[in-house]
Amino acid sequence: MANSLSARLGIDYPIFAFTHCRDVVVAVSKAGGIGVLGAVGFSPEQLKEELDWIDEHIGDKPYGVDIVIPQKYEGMEAVSAEEMEKQLWAMVPQEHIEFAQQLLANAGVPEWPDGSKTMGLMGWTDATATPLLEEALTRPKCKLIANALGTPPAEKIRQVKDSGRLIGALCGKVKQAVAHKEAGLDFVIAQGGEGGGHTGDVGSIVLWPQIVDAIGDLPMLAAGGIGNGRQIAAAMAMGAAGVWTGSLWLTVEEAHIQSAQRDSLLKATSEDTVRSRSWTGKPCRMLKSEWTEAWDRDDTPEPLGMPLQGLVTSDGIRRTAVYADKGDCQKVAFNPCGQVIGQINSVESCRQVIYRLLDEYVDAVQKAGSLLPES
Repeated sequence: MANSLSARLGIDYPIFAFTHCRDVVVAVSKAGGIGVLGAVGFSPEQLKEELDWIDEHIGDKPYGVDIVIPQKYEGMEAVSAEEMEKQLWAMVPQEHIEFAQQLLANAGVPEWPDGSKTMGLMGWTDATATPLLEEALTRPKCKLIANALGTPPAEKIRQVKDSGRLIGALCGKVKQAVAHKEAGLDFVIAQGGEGGGHTGDVGSIVLWPQIVDAIGDLPMLAAGGIGNGRQIAAAMAMGAAGVWTGSLWLTVEEAHIQSAQRDSLLKATSEDTVRSRSWTGKPCRMLKSEWTEAWDRDDTPEPLGMPLQGLVTSDGIRRTAVYADKGDCQKVAFNPCGQVIGQINSVESCRQVIYRLLDEYVDAVQKAGSLLPES
């Protein structure tokens, strides 16, 4: 599995683990892959605290940071985060706020201690993501930056590349991958529609080879539907330089997750996920719930665009995460994951996951090789 991309990053295996949990970042990197911390949802101060901890515990291993700067979003012409948030709140209908709060109340989700009803913009805009990026770039062990939504702004690409780090971005369409290459990114993450979080419509097995053909020698990481070594072998056979995984790490021993949320994920089947705009304003794959169904009805408010919907729902995101075991919280909880969640039925350590993936990969490659005629 070793290749030029893994050599540039100084990792043993091109297995990239996207996670919001710092312990998972460290454990995966120490096991030979590379952990990538999802920074959206952190304030600059919180991200500093997380990266301080990672730097202290990861030894000499590398890691990455994932940010979110959409190509287009409401209010992007504002000159400051404060001005933008003020403009955006003026665009949010009161009925959306009341509808979201009523869904949380009906499920018995406790109120936030200070009574506030939002986390603000989080990292969904250029203005709010830039301080997160700048914090990440102060860390010598942070070797890559990934943008989760679209081609990063040109000045951000230059900033990252000038720092000596690699920069890549996710995509769900061939034209997006080509745009990434033309912008000068170092790698492309091609995520099929079955993946968790923000995805397109095209399935991985169709998308991956098309993108490999379109971007030539630019490394492509395969994402969406990676849950075992056989799927890694399939991705590598189609030209991938590595795999970008997310759902795999939601239920591992090191993940900071409440027991009710872990149980929901472990019990879920591949048919229990849905792409919904109900949390972020963009199509995002997650576990189906009363929340996703409520926003999809004809007699309820239509989800707003990004980042307006996030202003409405950020309170629900934090409350259903912190109070996951309270009331009927799981009926309205935000549980982003891919269809591969149906393959995840037990709790493993990050090291066990990495070694299992490697064993399964070797078995799959050997089996495929045995099918070739003898010369």
